[in-house]
Amino acid sequence: MTITKAVLPVAGLGTRLLPATKSQPKEMLPVGHKPVVQYVVEELVGQGIDTFLFVTARKKGSIEDHFDDDPELDALLSSSEAVETGLVDFAARKVGFYYVRQRRPTGNADAVRLAADFVGDQSFVVGFGDTIIHGPDRPGLVTRMTESHVAHSASATIGVWEVPPQDTRKYGVVKPAPGHGAGGDDFPIVDIVEKPGPESAPSCLAVAARYVFTPAIFDAIDAVSSGLGGERWLTDAIHILLARGETVRCVRLRPDEWRYDIGTPLTYYRAFVDFALADPEHGPEFTRYLRDKLGDTR
Repeated sequence: MTITKAVLPVAGLGTRLLPATKSQPKEMLPVGHKPVVQYVVEELVGQGIDTFLFVTARKKGSIEDHFDDDPELDALLSSSEAVETGLVDFAARKVGFYYVRQRRPTGNADAVRLAADFVGDQSFVVGFGDTIIHGPDRPGLVTRMTESHVAHSASATIGVWEVPPQDTRKYGVVKPAPGHGAGGDDFPIVDIVEKPGPESAPSCLAVAARYVFTPAIFDAIDAVSSGLGGERWLTDAIHILLARGETVRCVRLRPDEWRYDIGTPLTYYRAFVDFALADPEHGPEFTRYLRDKLGDTR
């Protein structure tokens, strides 16, 4: 079975990044010379995904514009001197984009639930549009996740990474099955807990904003009790899958892979600096600038 569809929830309000996100989606903030969500799409296209559903909201129209054809820009670029734009011709690569609106901010599980008709009876990837997974091209995290998902007939497969104990309160955290906690890159879990403190966290393995699901997730989402404001969360739906005896597995990020969460000013600054330093054209000069700024003469 080949998994070729992905759902990208991009309906979040981005309140922690105000005022930068008052009139533009946080997913469209630049990291280096690309918007965040372009990194996410390129990551998944490079791992076999060719059909995307964006779950959007009000004021998210620039995401659709970004992945749409732009004949005027194409004409301008073709008539001018060659310039490196970083643009990707997704249409030429036969990548399709679709959109559905989440009318109210009722949680990431409700956002995924809107994809039921889109995925039909197929397994699919979920990737949050504000989180970049960066590392060597192959085999990428999602490739390893889909392979594990199929090989173990899992209902859900979750990308995870190890965080410091004091950071568990920021993420969903998984509990590996007995005998699988100390190591291993691909393992089953028996529980998942949303944002536990370090004293109660079942591990230091946090959800890395990438999932693979079968359509069984939709029935689990329907069984989730709505919280404040009608919100429903994927952590609760995965917990229901586990309670029903479904197989849920995790694939760990490798040491040379990194999760960039563009959710707060500090994490955004870190991501921008890392990608700017790695820029093949401007990175060396930017490195010299930072060293001068910080008084580092190395």
